[in-house]
Amino acid sequence: MAEDAVLGFLEKNEEILDSGKFSEEKGISHDEMVNAIKSLNGFGFVIAQDIKRERWVLTEEGKIYATAGSPEVQLFLAITPEGITQEELQKKLDPAIFKVGWPQAMKNKWVEKGKSNVSRKVQNVDDTVKDLLMQIQNGEAVDPKDIDGLKRRKLIAQQSWKGYSVRKGPKYAPKRIKEATDLTRENLHSGDWKNLKEYNFSAKGQPVEGGHLHPLLKVRRQVQMIFLQMGFEEMPTNNYVESSFWNFDALFQPQQHPARDSHDTFFLKEPSTTRELPEDYVELVKKVHESGGYGSRGYGYDWKRDEANKNLLRTHTTAVSSRMLYKLAQNKPFAPKKYYSIDRVFRNEAVDRTHLAEFHQIEGLVCDRGLSLGDLIGVLHDFFARLGMSKLRFKPAYNPYTEPSMEIFSYHEGFKKWVEVGNSGMFRPEMLLPMGLPEDVRVIAWGLSLERPTMILYGIDNIRELFGHKVDLGLIKKNPICRLGLN
Repeated sequence: MAEDAVLGFLEKNEEILDSGKFSEEKGISHDEMVNAIKSLNGFGFVIAQDIKRERWVLTEEGKIYATAGSPEVQLFLAITPEGITQEELQKKLDPAIFKVGWPQAMKNKWVEKGKSNVSRKVQNVDDTVKDLLMQIQNGEAVDPKDIDGLKRRKLIAQQSWKGYSVRKGPKYAPKRIKEATDLTRENLHSGDWKNLKEYNFSAKGQPVEGGHLHPLLKVRRQVQMIFLQMGFEEMPTNNYVESSFWNFDALFQPQQHPARDSHDTFFLKEPSTTRELPEDYVELVKKVHESGGYGSRGYGYDWKRDEANKNLLRTHTTAVSSRMLYKLAQNKPFAPKKYYSIDRVFRNEAVDRTHLAEFHQIEGLVCDRGLSLGDLIGVLHDFFARLGMSKLRFKPAYNPYTEPSMEIFSYHEGFKKWVEVGNSGMFRPEMLLPMGLPEDVRVIAWGLSLERPTMILYGIDNIRELFGHKVDLGLIKKNPICRLGLN
């Protein structure tokens, strides 16, 4: 409708001087008129020139005063001829009206305050503020000095109006025939195809309907394939809730360890404790914590079953590893295994650009007879080489459940520096032997986050843009499936 009005008017006239006035004359909203003009201008049917006007409008507070009167006049009228106490005056007025009106009335020397009463100093006053606000509301001219006063009191605000002047463009026609984007069966049967101006072969087709994989899922799949190629078996990680026993105690992590503090771990209120634990194994874990065994002195403290029973959101997928190793130990005869897992873990950490309260942990372990630190280093070189990280360094570290322990560093060609990419170690005898594993069985293990390599691969420097409620869905749609290659 707006488009027809513009083209029809220009057929007999040279120019539309003001789109605002033109839309009023035609009974069309200005927003609709502006959209039509922009579209016609883009296709060369018209040439549009910007028009910009500034005007003053009343704020919400100004609209109230334009109706009810200014606060100073309302206060003046509330004072009786014989005077009134300030307390009574305050009760008669809205607190906001009194707060604004009192200093203004005193400044205008309309009222005076005696020892006990507030009285009028003049008999009558003119509500200049209300009159000025009414003039502005009616579109009348107001002295600049008065404008400044109203602006300082935040009773008026400047509003910009944008419109267009319009004249014929190089492709002007009284009627726009849109280019056909589809040649339909109906066009062919009815003969309408003969009247179509021309086909737009550059028009985009309908967007393909389909899902898009999140970058984390793409990298997760790549890592999963690496584990499968290396002969690993996936561990079940479907339980986000774990007991403190499997998450900490079974891993030979003492009950006074800082990680067990509520500032580091999410403990559950309901259900707050686990229902069952393997009692024979619990007794062996208690003993090795309190007095040691298997060549260890233990921690020498009073181990509490109540602490072990507490439920929590697992802080690492190593809790799943402890369950799997215990289950493996019950199978006789012993059979070597290679396990992996990739799933969410939860830690009560402050959220920033590199940390979240929940993230994904990648974990791999090999359980076999006679394994050594050399085997661990060899497996790590093989695993990380498949990730595209061939330059590795190892640094001694401490973990409660591994000895020796090593932090893993890789040289990043893009950053031109060594970056930490994971942690690793050999599970302690104090952890493995109470489970019932043979004495010559060793377990090598390593872990890393899924988010860090994904951020490097996709050039993301804030983890909140990758995972969580701030993720841009456009990021998921536009990023192609990537090949791993951190170097």
